[in-house]
Amino acid sequence: MLKRLMVTSLFLIITASVNAKTVWSNYSISYLLGDSYEVGDSSREVITFEYAAGTTWGDTFMFFDRLESSDGSVETYGEFAPRYKIKDLDGFIKSVYIAPAIEMGPGTNYLLGVGTDLAVPNFNFFQLNAYIRDNADGDMSFQTTVVWGLPIGPLTYGGFIDFATGVDNTVFGDTQAQLNFTSQLKYDIAEYLGSDTKVFIGVEYVFWNNKFGIDGVDERNMNLLMQYHF
Repeated sequence: MLKRLMVTSLFLIITASVNAKTVWSNYSISYLLGDSYEVGDSSREVITFEYAAGTTWGDTFMFFDRLESSDGSVETYGEFAPRYKIKDLDGFIKSVYIAPAIEMGPGTNYLLGVGTDLAVPNFNFFQLNAYIRDNADGDMSFQTTVVWGLPIGPLTYGGFIDFATGVDNTVFGDTQAQLNFTSQLKYDIAEYLGSDTKVFIGVEYVFWNNKFGIDGVDERNMNLLMQYHF
């Protein structure tokens, strides 16, 4: 049922976007290098393509990760998360959205919920989204996602926090509630390179309790970050 609702929501959003005007958009490619990954090989290089845009009907965020491990294994993971604006407000809650999403990896998870933009002082943006998840194993769970961008002098600090409830499943096995707090602190070196677009260097830190819902698998992972914006 949730999958049908989510697909219907995506269809309506895509239909609405046909005549929509793009207000802003951004493409970037990032390179990450870290050696404290949990679940699988501990050392990995990650190439990430990201796209974000704001339009007259809402906004869209999508990314694809290509993970290459030192043991030779390769993984691909991606997410597509458009939001359709249903109301602008004048206050702490600036806007309200219908928020479907797809997580594409070894299995496909479908999410459907409500999103908001919040007016938090000093932040470039601050989003809070709440979802019902239709997981690849067929069971339902709930997720809350916070996304932000904060300038700190010449630095930019941004990231996300995902909290997802656990799943009781006698066939595929139970999963635990998990918390993924991933953030980046980066500095734009474009002026030193003579570039007309942003070029960041910095670090990404992953604080992930019960990674993938696996009880007791806690990742604390510092990555070198390089990021180029188109």
